[in-house]
Amino acid sequence: MTQNINQSIALRWDIFCQVIDNLGDIGVSWRLARQLQNDCQQNVRLWVDDLSSFMKIAPQLKRDMNRQYCQNVEICLWQSPFPLCEPADIVIEMFACELPETYVAGMIQQLRAPVWINLEYLSAEGWVREYHGLHSPHPRLPLIKTFFFPGFVPGTGGLLREKDLIESKEAFDMKTERQFWNSIGVPPRKERECRVSLFCYEHAPIAELIAIWFKSSRPVYLIVPEGVVADSVTALSVASSVRSNRIIQSGQLSVQVIPFLEQNRYDQLLRACDLNFVRGEDSFVRAQWAGKPFVWNIYPQSGNAHWKKLNAFLEIYTEHMPDKTASALQKFWHGWNVMDEIDVSAWEAFLDCFELLIRLNRTWRQQLELQNDLTANLIQFVRNQL
Repeated sequence: MTQNINQSIALRWDIFCQVIDNLGDIGVSWRLARQLQNDCQQNVRLWVDDLSSFMKIAPQLKRDMNRQYCQNVEICLWQSPFPLCEPADIVIEMFACELPETYVAGMIQQLRAPVWINLEYLSAEGWVREYHGLHSPHPRLPLIKTFFFPGFVPGTGGLLREKDLIESKEAFDMKTERQFWNSIGVPPRKERECRVSLFCYEHAPIAELIAIWFKSSRPVYLIVPEGVVADSVTALSVASSVRSNRIIQSGQLSVQVIPFLEQNRYDQLLRACDLNFVRGEDSFVRAQWAGKPFVWNIYPQSGNAHWKKLNAFLEIYTEHMPDKTASALQKFWHGWNVMDEIDVSAWEAFLDCFELLIRLNRTWRQQLELQNDLTANLIQFVRNQL
C-alpha cells in the first residue's frame, strides 16, 4: 500500500541512466522519474546518455537539446566532458552505472552529502532481501552508497507502481479497448482469436514459435513493435502468405507491425492483449500489473546465469498454481528462454491454461499491491537519512 508521502517537502533528485540494452534501462528510469515528479511532487533531473533510444518511448523529446522538460521532468544529456552542476539532495545511479568523476567531486563539496543510491536490477532470488539496503563506503571520499534492490516480496525495495495504476487498469473496459485498437490501426477481433504482443530479444526462438503459430488450434493475431525482431517475424511469415494492408496472414497466424508506443500506450497494449511476450525488466513488471498471461524473455548473461534468475521468479510466481498449470507454464517459459525445446505440444498445453492463468494473475497482482511501491520505499528511506 502506497504511503502518504505527497505532503513532504520536495527534494532534488538526480537520476543517472546509461542506455545498455536499448530500452530496458531507460524504461525503468523514465517511469521512476515521472512517478517521483508527478505522483510525489519531487524535483527530478534525469541524466541520459542516449536520447535517440529514449525518444522511442518518449517521442516528445528533441534529439538535439542538451536540456529540456518532458512531462514536468528535467531531461539532461549525459555527455563527456560532464557539465558543471550542483549535485542534488538524492543521487541515484541506475543499475550500477558509474557517476562522472566531476559530479562525485561536487558531492563532497555540499554542506550535507547527498543520499547516494545504487538502484539495482530486479530479481526474485533469495539473497535480494539480505543485500537490500546495504551500505558501501567510498574507498577514498567521505561518501556512502546504499544498494537498493527492487523485488516481489516484503523486505525488498518493491516494484514501481504509480498511484493511479490500478484505477486506470479497472477503467480499461471493452469500449476503451476497442478505441485503443482503432487508434493503432488494429482491426476488430475474429472469433476465438488469441491476440498476442511480442517484445523479445533477438536470441529468442522466434522461428520455432512462428512455425507453431502457423498451425495453432486457435488463430493468433501477433502485434510486434518495429525493429529487428519485427523484420525477422515478417520475413518468416512471408512464405505462403496473404497481405492485406499492413497485415500478413499465413495459416493460423496474422502479423501486424506497429510503431513503438510511449509507455502509457504500451500499458494499454498489454491490457488489451490476451497474451504478452515481454523482455528485460520494465515490460516484465508492467505485464504483471496488466493481469494477463505473459511470457518473460530474460536478459541473457554469460554462462547462462540468467536461468537461475528466471527459475527464482518462476518458483514464487507458480507457488500456488495447480501442478498441471505450473508445469505447462514452466515448460513454455523454459522453451522461450532456450532452456528446453519449444514445440506445438508446449504451446497447446500453455494455451489450455489461459482462463485459469487470468484468474491466478489477478490474485498475483493483488498480492503485489499489498507491498509498498518502489518509489514510496525510496522516499521513506531518504527521509530517514536526512
